[in-house]
Amino acid sequence: MSVSIVQYYGRQESKCGYCAGKNCSLSHGMHAYRLDSQDYQDLIDRGWRRCGNYCYKFRNHETCCPCYTIKCDGLQFKLSKSNKRILRRMNRFLRDGKRDSKPEGGDGEGDPDGDEVTGSGEATASEPQPQLPDKSPAVINVDQVASLARAQKKPTKQAPAPTAEAPTLGSNKSAAPISNAPRKKAKQMRLERRQAKLGDSASTSTSTKSLSQEKSLRDFLSSDSETNKHQLKIVLVASSDTQRTCADAVIALYRKYQVTIHNDNPARLTLASMQRFLVKSPLKNEKPSDGPEMGYGSFHQQYWLDDKLIAVGVIDILPACVSSVYFFYDPDYSFLSLGTYGSLREIDLVQTIAEHVPALKYYYMGFYIHSCPKMRYKGKLSASFLLCPETYEWFPLTDAIRSKLDEEKYQRLNLDPAARDVNEFLMEHLDEVMLLLDSKTCADYKRYVQLRGPDNDVDTIIEYSKLVGKVCAHRMLYVNML
Repeated sequence: MSVSIVQYYGRQESKCGYCAGKNCSLSHGMHAYRLDSQDYQDLIDRGWRRCGNYCYKFRNHETCCPCYTIKCDGLQFKLSKSNKRILRRMNRFLRDGKRDSKPEGGDGEGDPDGDEVTGSGEATASEPQPQLPDKSPAVINVDQVASLARAQKKPTKQAPAPTAEAPTLGSNKSAAPISNAPRKKAKQMRLERRQAKLGDSASTSTSTKSLSQEKSLRDFLSSDSETNKHQLKIVLVASSDTQRTCADAVIALYRKYQVTIHNDNPARLTLASMQRFLVKSPLKNEKPSDGPEMGYGSFHQQYWLDDKLIAVGVIDILPACVSSVYFFYDPDYSFLSLGTYGSLREIDLVQTIAEHVPALKYYYMGFYIHSCPKMRYKGKLSASFLLCPETYEWFPLTDAIRSKLDEEKYQRLNLDPAARDVNEFLMEHLDEVMLLLDSKTCADYKRYVQLRGPDNDVDTIIEYSKLVGKVCAHRMLYVNML
């Protein structure tokens, strides 16, 4: 287990990437020198998110556009009609090389054909990169500090704090475990009742067989053939492999996407800026014996169409999920709805890993911002859940929750006033918070007070500890150097 080392920056104000308001996006920020994969899993389950080495958590009850962490249960996910059309379109293009003359219509469920395409044909806003604070982290030797922390207090692997998996809105009880058994469709149920009345068992068997052959996500993605006009190859590359993640083709694609889709200033799209946001990561590749084959850490999924790079998905693979960090693609291939196609590919990765690592079954999509209509598309994936910003329990994203968010953009989600955060940090936990005092001194807060007396910055340490929760406050190393 690696030692997580962080420096808390405190409260931040910046321009909002969703409503474009100035200094109204309110958050907490910290620099992560290094993060253990389980620590980061626990952090995102408390509303944190990373961009490069910078981690941030919105002050949802104050900020202009509350952001709710959203995840999809990869084993409960069901393809929508729109999803199927996008997959068929890609398969036709690979098979015949033909582009659709125009996008197909909606599927009758109110969603456009591609998540990144609006009715006007313009690209919607993807999750913007946060504005980094005008601060520099303390300079430390990360490996040396990690060794010091391990020698001071050997960390033990703790199970993440328990959470109620998916109670209904306002429920006082934890929900029963989610069943992986597919629900029968109404059409299938009607046919089975009809056949039962007729007593025609042979016909019933035939009908059931036909209906049970509905194509799965894996079926759609396994339709490649050597006779296809085009071949699509997806390559998983460790983020630390900079020769591949920062190859000329990747840099050119990133610049083309940012300029065309987001109207970014080309002069600002340097190699250093791309590395800072999409390549550098505090997560180091870990390969435990009970983990996935590729291990935990940060990766790029590169989409190669024949010999041309057309998309890159930046992801983190963690003990319970695949977390989407960013996705960029060649605008010339927008007709393939690559944003949605990439999400489906990432869900397929979750399903593949879950076959060997059952605990890793979720797909995290970042933030759901209901107050920003262009960002609501994330909630269209089936089996999606939102994180309560106060009790850190997961709730199914239902029409009832959507209606409440229509009424008031900030919602507790858990309507039980007695429900509490089971990983809540209390003052009685302060003594065990681990601090780095200088390059050679690491101590818990109790020892720190004995050495140097009460800290004038104790309120900041308490604020940080409450935000990361008791488990991470005791397990991570807080840089508190003068």
